[in-house]
Amino acid sequence: MTQKEKLVVIGNGMAGVNTVEHILKLAPNQFDITIFGSEPHPNYNRILLSYVLAGDSKVDDIVINSYEWYKEHGISLYTGETITKINTESKTVTSDKGTTISYDKLIISTGSNAFMLPLPGADKEGVIAYRTIQDCEYMMEAAKNYKKAVVIGGGLLGLEAARGFLNLGMKVDVVHICDSIMERQLDRTASKMLQDKLESQGMNFLLNKQTEKILGKDRVKGLKFSDGSKVDADLVVMAVGITPNVQLAVDAGIEVKRGIVVNDFLETSIKDIFAVGECAEHRGIGYGLVAPLFEQGAVLAKNIAGVDTNPYEGSVVYTKLKVSGVDVFSGGQFIDGENTKSIKIEDEFSGIYKKVLIRENKIIGAVLFGDTSDGSRLMQMIRNETDITGFEKAAILQEPGENGNAGSSVADMSDEEIICGCNGVSKGEICSAIKEQGLTSVEEVKNCTTASRSCGGCKPLVNDLLEYTLGDEFDKSAQKETMCECIDLEKDEIVTQIKEKGLSHVREVMSVLGWKNDEGCSKCRPAINYYLGMVNPEQYKDDSTSRFVNERMHANIQKDGTYSVVPRMYGGVTNPADLKKIATVAEKYNVPKVKITGGQRIDLLGVKKEDLTNMWEELDMPSGYAYGKAVRTVKTCVGEEFCRFGTADSMGMGIQIEKRFERLNTPAKVKMAVSGCPRNCAESGIKDLGVVAIDGGWELYAGGNGGVKLRKGDLVSTVKTEAEVIEYTEAYLQYYRETGVYGERTSEWVERLGVQHIQDVLADETKRKELCGRMDTALSVLKDPWKEAVKSEKIQKDLYEVIEAK
Repeated sequence: MTQKEKLVVIGNGMAGVNTVEHILKLAPNQFDITIFGSEPHPNYNRILLSYVLAGDSKVDDIVINSYEWYKEHGISLYTGETITKINTESKTVTSDKGTTISYDKLIISTGSNAFMLPLPGADKEGVIAYRTIQDCEYMMEAAKNYKKAVVIGGGLLGLEAARGFLNLGMKVDVVHICDSIMERQLDRTASKMLQDKLESQGMNFLLNKQTEKILGKDRVKGLKFSDGSKVDADLVVMAVGITPNVQLAVDAGIEVKRGIVVNDFLETSIKDIFAVGECAEHRGIGYGLVAPLFEQGAVLAKNIAGVDTNPYEGSVVYTKLKVSGVDVFSGGQFIDGENTKSIKIEDEFSGIYKKVLIRENKIIGAVLFGDTSDGSRLMQMIRNETDITGFEKAAILQEPGENGNAGSSVADMSDEEIICGCNGVSKGEICSAIKEQGLTSVEEVKNCTTASRSCGGCKPLVNDLLEYTLGDEFDKSAQKETMCECIDLEKDEIVTQIKEKGLSHVREVMSVLGWKNDEGCSKCRPAINYYLGMVNPEQYKDDSTSRFVNERMHANIQKDGTYSVVPRMYGGVTNPADLKKIATVAEKYNVPKVKITGGQRIDLLGVKKEDLTNMWEELDMPSGYAYGKAVRTVKTCVGEEFCRFGTADSMGMGIQIEKRFERLNTPAKVKMAVSGCPRNCAESGIKDLGVVAIDGGWELYAGGNGGVKLRKGDLVSTVKTEAEVIEYTEAYLQYYRETGVYGERTSEWVERLGVQHIQDVLADETKRKELCGRMDTALSVLKDPWKEAVKSEKIQKDLYEVIEAK
């Protein structure tokens, strides 16, 4: 039996482990593999830390390879253990815990360290970098006790960190030494648009500021700048850059400049020692973005496995900002020069800016803001140095095939080119998986290869690869979005099966339809529960265990473990008696904060779990459903009753609507508004359904959203009477309930189905009556959850009883 070679990898990050993944595919039995990582975690996707900080993902969600993966492939993993010495003579490495391992081949993938400005006071408590899970957890913990953060650095990482602080409820200033943000990736136009967008989200910028010192005794209290000005801060995050982690290589006598010097095959100056990723310097360049390290890893893996490979000749880098509601893409060169020309589209109304830079009839760079759907295609053209002679220039910013734009094809890409930059999946891997696994949809490719699993920006390319690989067998119409990884069926298929097979329980659905995971997941279980209730409202018994915690508790859990209680106030209208009652209850239960919500309701914040049912009983008011995927509020202006401009009774109309649809479960939360005139004081234009009074009638606007993805509603109907408003609203909401995907807001639903289609459905009297009939049934079975909890000792014991630890 041939003895395996010993491969040791220093660094358990994305570059080193991605290289190992390639090696396992190329030569699965060639090496005994050992990996050392300083962090106490399995391999995780560092570039998705922003999603964790922003609250969009959990730490477990960004783990790339679990401990089971290492075990499955026979890899010896040492986490929380740092290699401190490489002996190139004996070919061994030694860790800080005394572990010594010999190697035949050694990969150094020690990454980089966050650069900390050597400012006076930088050692104070509360001054940190933003680089690791530990940093992320520290920031989230700090947000519980402190309210003001300052991020030094207006680059990609700094802005993502700042957005995360906003999500954590902190005020945040971004300090930047330049007069524009992301100046290394964006031109001034895009930078200004980005700044305006982030300021509208609550971020404050202090530009042209050079930090002189960090103030405070033991803990940071603020910053002082070179111009003498100051700013307060409870927490300071430095996001000003990274430095390659090379000391280990320096001590071992390996050639190091700024990074560990490697040739085109990732070989260092010492035989059998390689370097990959952010710690490496190739042709004088060190890369701090993820795609280049994956490209390096693919070449290094082939080199180590003895497979012929083209050399690594450097990377054309690109960047996407990972901030909710802000789409920014930058690739290649983006600043105009003497020998460049540019094509630009700037739509100030829609907040879209696109710029393509061209030199000698080749696209050399692009900047996209507001709509980044062209990013992957343009990046291909940049990489391929596509000659655009003969292209209609204005059509370059349109999809291939439109208006004479030949665009660039995935067929022109090499197998090594990375399609999914987030997860390091190449064209070759995807094409192989399509052929070998018989994949036919983007969802199947995602589940099999992880491509498009993270930001989803590469989905169009994955779709193109399916078409390219399958040829005539590719069925565009068959592309589907499965509910989750637990099942290969999409929403409509599951709903159809529930109806046809008469399924009536969550576990029954999973069992009969062949769920891969017996317990389901947090994505599919609530969805099944919703679909079952939507299909059979009269027969189905709600499965509270398949609901999220807020919906189980019928109150919003807050970050300190307390809850917020929102009594319903129809149309945002109340009276002195109810206000007195709320005040009395708030005082009795020591509610620490009483707040008026954006939906014109009163939010009682900081309520203890054990006080919830008693409070509800004493309030004796319906639940405002501020926690649920359900109809929440109907906001109103004062209308004709008090306003000089009002043309209709907006408060009365809003109260009618809210009383009609309260407690109604929907695919996602639904907010509505009624305005008494087109001045629109109730903000009806950005609600899931907005009702606006006009002379002689009402206009209904659908699919508006005032959240991070701002969307103006579309006019779907104009009616004459209040009764028609109710009828059309019934039909609209029921159609959304039946055709919406669980978790899909109406803003997304309207765009998916098309405004014209929804207009047609509402205009069809027969369909409208049928929808209204099914809505009647759905509404007839709804109960007040607070009253049920007050009456039921079992519910109180199961959900609200607090058992003190002894």
